[in-house]
Amino acid sequence: MNEINIVTMKTEREAQRVSQFFLSEQSFDDQRHTPGEIEHFRNKPLESLGLQTHQHWYVENEEGEIVGAISVTENEHKTGGYLWDYIVVRKDYRKRGIANRLYETLLEFVKSQKGRYILTYTCDLEEYSTIRRIFHERGFEHIGSYPDYYYEGEGRMAFLKKL
Repeated sequence: MNEINIVTMKTEREAQRVSQFFLSEQSFDDQRHTPGEIEHFRNKPLESLGLQTHQHWYVENEEGEIVGAISVTENEHKTGGYLWDYIVVRKDYRKRGIANRLYETLLEFVKSQKGRYILTYTCDLEEYSTIRRIFHERGFEHIGSYPDYYYEGEGRMAFLKKL
């Protein structure tokens, strides 16, 4: 993969493909999705179509397969705060700069919308240490934790970056 081409999801077919990618075994390391995550992966890409403040982007390989995706949406109060929902790069395409380019696209978008901050979160288990490192490297501050949020023994950690 020589060039990383970021595609803005715009069609129902693209939304279906992004959903399939999120739910595939090639995406997230932790495949123990909560019922809410499964619902989110199935429905949110399609629901976001046509909404200026809820965007998905993806990257394809030479064969046209999705190998990375990211999403962001304005908070429910519509006050300029944005929630960085998910970022995932297919396991065999990691460490090629795809996640960085996806994040840069998200950041540019939020800034273009005059966003005030980006809020994101992850699980506190060890298998999520890489994404926590990525948050810190991009200037996100750990602002709180919710014990047993996902399942018993799996807490949620919240991170914030003010713009």
